[in-house]
Amino acid sequence: MNSISSVWKGVLFCLVIAVPSFFLGKLVPVVGGPVFSILIGMVIAIFLKDRGTLDAGIRFSSKKILQWAVVLLGFGMNLSVVAETGLQSLPIILSTISISLIVAFLFSRVIGIRKNTAVLIGVGSSICGGSAIAATSPVIGADDEEVAQAISVIFFFNVIAALVFPTLGVLIGFDTASGDAFGVFAGTAVNDTSSVTACASTWDSMWGLGTATLDKAVTVKLTRTLAIIPITLALAFIRTKREGGEGNISLRKIFPFFILYFVLASLLTTLLMACGAPSSLFTPFKELSKFMIIVAMAAIGLNTDIVKLIRTGGKPLALGFSCWVSITLVSLLMQHLLGQF
Repeated sequence: MNSISSVWKGVLFCLVIAVPSFFLGKLVPVVGGPVFSILIGMVIAIFLKDRGTLDAGIRFSSKKILQWAVVLLGFGMNLSVVAETGLQSLPIILSTISISLIVAFLFSRVIGIRKNTAVLIGVGSSICGGSAIAATSPVIGADDEEVAQAISVIFFFNVIAALVFPTLGVLIGFDTASGDAFGVFAGTAVNDTSSVTACASTWDSMWGLGTATLDKAVTVKLTRTLAIIPITLALAFIRTKREGGEGNISLRKIFPFFILYFVLASLLTTLLMACGAPSSLFTPFKELSKFMIIVAMAAIGLNTDIVKLIRTGGKPLALGFSCWVSITLVSLLMQHLLGQF
């Protein structure tokens, strides 16, 4: 548990970036606060060589504050809608996860990239970025260099997605009167929860949709995140068999509990609205959630070391790009086949 004394400086630093980003997003909604926050964070990261006492708070903001933001999104969402959205997107989720893992496996054989690095990039691309890498790395015995390399690649394509996917959505012809189609696309084609929320928030800002796209995208993304559990258990089983031993794995360490809290928030909303509570009751939670996402994006930007990523070599980037493109294409194809756009 992070104490306040160890994280407050880093959190405050992210807030300093988030506040102007919030107002810039209001002035230029086509870009949006989350994207401004990521870009400012990335620029500062180039010059911020020694983060010192800021580091713990930056890491706290990129993970915990983002998770809290997702939980707050649960307020104002009807549980039946959450379940319907999850089921609607399930075929797309299974297809994108499958193609990413297949591409990672084939790529590791063709260009000779390290197996652990390929697994981490494949899992990170297909499920939930850094969280999936963090859950998978101890299971497959990945070292720090492999983990850092995979996370850098995932963050790089996260940032690109946050910047270009809203424009891509316009060019493709997604419905701008509703956030459903783009929400499903963002939730299935973008690697990490951070960039999913950034993409969806930008689309909402562009077309004045409130949080409609964000609600859809986050629900789809959280459904996709649950794949951490079976995939990590499968990798643990494979490694145990290969090494001829008995491995122990903690379900508590793997399970993304913030998803459970999101569902509980949705359940509470459903019950209160059934008792006659107005939907406006939950508006402050959703507005706070959107600002917390901007704070988390500042931390994500600060965590993205472009110089180090370039120095790690072209193979991991090529693999990340291949997984990213294949997931995007399969997501669009499946949505089209299912008549969602």
